[in-house]
Amino acid sequence: MIGKCKTAALFFSLLMGSSALFSQAHNVSEGYQKPDDPLVVQNLEQWQDLKFGLFMHWGTYSQWGIVESWSLCPEDESWTQRKPEHGATYNEYVANYEHLQATFNPVQFNPKKWADAAKKAGMKYVVFTTKHHDGFAMFDTEESDYKITSPKTLFSKNPKADVTKEIFNTFRADGFKIGAYFSKPDWHSDDYWWPYFPPKDRNVNYDPKKYPERWENFKKFTFNQLNEITSKYGKIDILWLDGGWVRPFNTIDPKVEWQRTIKVEQDIDMDKIGTMARRNQPGIIIVDRTVPGKWENYVTPEQAVPEHALSIPWESCITMGDSFSYVPNDRYKSSQKIIETLIKIISRGGNYLMNIAPGPNGDYDPVVYERLKEIAGWMDVNQSAVFATRSIAPYHDGQVYYTRSKDGKTVNVFHIDESSDYKAPSTISFTLPELYKPKKLKILGTSSKIRWRQSGNQVEVTVPKDAKFTYSTVIQMTES
Repeated sequence: MIGKCKTAALFFSLLMGSSALFSQAHNVSEGYQKPDDPLVVQNLEQWQDLKFGLFMHWGTYSQWGIVESWSLCPEDESWTQRKPEHGATYNEYVANYEHLQATFNPVQFNPKKWADAAKKAGMKYVVFTTKHHDGFAMFDTEESDYKITSPKTLFSKNPKADVTKEIFNTFRADGFKIGAYFSKPDWHSDDYWWPYFPPKDRNVNYDPKKYPERWENFKKFTFNQLNEITSKYGKIDILWLDGGWVRPFNTIDPKVEWQRTIKVEQDIDMDKIGTMARRNQPGIIIVDRTVPGKWENYVTPEQAVPEHALSIPWESCITMGDSFSYVPNDRYKSSQKIIETLIKIISRGGNYLMNIAPGPNGDYDPVVYERLKEIAGWMDVNQSAVFATRSIAPYHDGQVYYTRSKDGKTVNVFHIDESSDYKAPSTISFTLPELYKPKKLKILGTSSKIRWRQSGNQVEVTVPKDAKFTYSTVIQMTES
């Protein structure tokens, strides 16, 4: 992910609710260009209906139970320290890290099991890491043998070795929109981190203007891999490009700390890439993260929820555990916390892309399935207030959050309590959206007749004593 290392403190601040920092980090306040391709506009509208998606970071690094890729990056040693048993020197560490390819053998890989659990939990799209910054391809690229289907990889003998193909086909058959995560930087490529120079940070380790032929080779390599992904893996709805430091130098925002570390031109020719991707996949959403302009079709705060509703398409990518990658005994968020986060995000007009990391055996931690089952129970009751909704003022008031149907006739009011395990109060009071005049009101999950009264723009609802609600109480109002 782009926001790791020095930006950790920034994202903590975002979670605490600093909209100013959010704007600086993700260029929300300026630079967004609404797509003019009608197929892209239609796809974005459909994507905004989905609300809840599955993100998966998975690679050879899962065998060590470490953060994905970043231990290879010298600038990030302070927070992703290399363990001595993995190599006494940097070069030894890199060699051992890359040798993980030989032992990667996730024999329990079963994408149908993931898709079934995710679908029941209400997830409706998936974004999978086809290649992270370390350069290991989880798809069958012809551009490199540093890939899961190479004979060098133990799992290559498995009939499901092309895990990207298996995941995309399985989830697509279950009705999911398909997203391909791809890292623009590639720290394994000699044309990005040229062995002639030592790597100093996340950026290219030579000056592309001084060595234009080498940079041109890297551009061709990247273009060819993205052409493979968008032409050989069936219908793809989202191309999710990470590594925003690979960008035209004139797009750097000096107000953003991590962007100030970019010292050289790294223009990878997104116009050429985007045109090719749209030719292969008409209407595909392209997310060139943090690079404002025609190829950032929605913005992507990481481990963060903006304080206020945004008027542009956006998605928060947030981990179910503490880490994007598999870590043994990770601390998984409670189902109540996950539902509360979902409610906050959709009330502000966004989507929630929740990351779950498979382990080296090819499966999730058992705790993950417990969480997904609990979320599924809540979704069974309350999904009509979640999907195909949009934000509506006042968005959020105390413990109450709002969504509306796209035609505006239905308004949903979510009551949560972040201070303790949820228990519905005897009454719930809230302010009506401006000019909204409810005629009918119900509480999802109970067939009891609901007592409520309106005074001006204030509504008070009496919660039935015998009703039991998990994680939240959801009130649904209609104008007819």
